[in-house]
Formats: sequence, C-alpha cells, structure tokens
Amino acid sequence: AVKQLWGDGDHMAEIDDMMSEQKAIRGEKAKSVWDLLRDRAVRWQLITLFLVVSCMQLIGANVVYSYAYNVFTKAGIPPAQTHYVSLGVGTTEILSTVLCGFLIERAGRKTLLWKNYTVMALALGLLTVTLSLQDSFYWVPYCSVALIFIFIMSFGIGPAGVLCPLLTEIFIQSYRPAAYVFNGVTNWIQLFILGLLFPFIV
Repeated sequence: AVKQLWGDGDHMAEIDDMMSEQKAIRGEKAKSVWDLLRDRAVRWQLITLFLVVSCMQLIGANVVYSYAYNVFTKAGIPPAQTHYVSLGVGTTEILSTVLCGFLIERAGRKTLLWKNYTVMALALGLLTVTLSLQDSFYWVPYCSVALIFIFIMSFGIGPAGVLCPLLTEIFIQSYRPAAYVFNGVTNWIQLFILGLLFPFIV
C-alpha cells in the first residue's frame, strides 16, 4: 500500500514509524472530542491547532476573496472577463498548494507558516495603500490585482498547505478523528462569527 501511494523506493523508515505507533496505541480506542479537550498530554498540540486555525481565519483570506471582484473591475478588467481572472485566482491557489507539498519537507512547517504570514500581512498592508490611491494613477489598480495574486499564492504555500497534514503529524492515531472534528468545528464557528461581525465593521 505504501509503494502504491508513494511509488517505488525504500519506505522502511515510514513503515517502522507506523508500526511503532500501532504498538504504542495497541487496544486503545479512538478518543472522543471530550477526551481530547480533557487530556493534558495533548494540550499543547490542541493549542497549536487552535492558533493555526485562528490565524488562518484572521489573516483576511475571506476578505480578499470577497473584494477581489471589485478590485478587478476597478483595474479595468471588463465584467464579462472577470470570471477568467477569478479562474486564475483559483488556479494560483491550487498550484501554490501543490508547490507547498514539494517545499514542506525542505523548508519546514514553521518556516513556511511564518514567512508566508509575513508576506500576506505585507501584501494586505500594500493592498490597503493601493486601494486608497487607485484613482490617483492609472497603474495603481494593476498593483492591487498583483497584490491579490501574491496574497493568494502565499496563502496556498503557507497556511493552507501546512494545516492539512498538520493534524496527522501532531496527534497520534487515536486522537486524529477527534482533532479533525475540533478543527472543523473551530473553523466554522470562527467563520460564522466573522461573517456576523464583518458587515458591522464595514
């Protein structure tokens, strides 16, 4: 199964890890979310997961997606053509997430998170400036479009690409189902709160 998934090669180190984990949790049933929240042994993993998910919500990716259409039309892209640019945005996110798969082992998860969060924050700061100056010069709206693509590429290479495998790497097998439930519930509750508060902030 491992060869079928990863191709030919020596995968004994990964198989040994799987076998040692299986021995460590032998006879242990899958933990519930309540067990996950009560167990002090996984407290730091849970805090790490919560912080990474919260940062993903608060970095502003949803806002960029919401306002991208307005930025594209202000840049002079005809409304009939904006769906092609939106397709380009989606393609950029997919390609950057695939690129993250190649970089994650070389660069490390922490490096990918912090460097890309920094690039995303800078892109949002510059986007704020270009949006306020977009009627001043004809080229400023194009800078806004470029900043949106930079933001989305950084999002795909960093947080979006790192969060998916993070759960399986920081939790043992018996806690993974509960960690996925915790991750999903936290993600959607924060999205719901942001969705309620954002119109009032605007």
